[in-house]
Amino acid sequence: MTVVLALREELTAATRDLLATTAALSDEDVAAPSRLPGWTRGHVLAHLARNADSLVNLLTWASTGVPTPQYASPEAREAGIEAGAGRSAAEQLADLEAGAARLDAAARPLPESAWSAQVGGLRPPTHPAWYVLVRRLREIGMHHVDLGAGYGPDRWPERFVRRELHDCLRTWPYEQSTVSGIRLPDGTEWKDLGDGPVVAGGAADVLAWLTGRSAGEGIRVVQEGRMPAPGQEMRVPAAPPWLTRLSPADLPATPPEDYP
Repeated sequence: MTVVLALREELTAATRDLLATTAALSDEDVAAPSRLPGWTRGHVLAHLARNADSLVNLLTWASTGVPTPQYASPEAREAGIEAGAGRSAAEQLADLEAGAARLDAAARPLPESAWSAQVGGLRPPTHPAWYVLVRRLREIGMHHVDLGAGYGPDRWPERFVRRELHDCLRTWPYEQSTVSGIRLPDGTEWKDLGDGPVVAGGAADVLAWLTGRSAGEGIRVVQEGRMPAPGQEMRVPAAPPWLTRLSPADLPATPPEDYP
């Protein structure tokens, strides 16, 4: 068994949780600001629905071998979001459910060989089709938080956090780094990341900070060899740019047994 089945099961659970949050929103809630500057919750939900459809395009590409762009253009992507942002709560929920169902229907019959096909988004690099499932889980996990509707980084599944931290490191922007190292409670330490201090924090807190979903709550600067004295903690720097590449550059073409 490859990672595809596990990712699809994880995606089913993440989608279910997102739909439950969305179902509890009123029309007023949907029209209210999200945690993303300039976007209402309606913008976030419309983006998630259209993102599902865009990833159907990539699975179609993998299935047929005919290059099918994720989006026709960046402008078309933005237009799709704006067109759906003002819908009612019931319409947003129905659209989100329908998009998720279309993506599942595209993934379910995909032959094993198709999951190894190279596909691409609006940014490089191309990646094997199995990574489409990782990208959809990332969209749901991050934007579920962005709704600002009670779901926070503390609700991210451990598997999701581990995978996203793995990909953060594999796509690290060394020349734009603001830290030289990161330490996690399990003893994991990322070293030689660039210029700046070493920071430490819980895995979900680190991921929230790296992805712009927190200002650094739960993160602290540590000094080599000893902890700062109480009241003398250094200020946590701004996080470096996140996801400067669409995916790690050296993903295995054939779906692995697990990822990471």
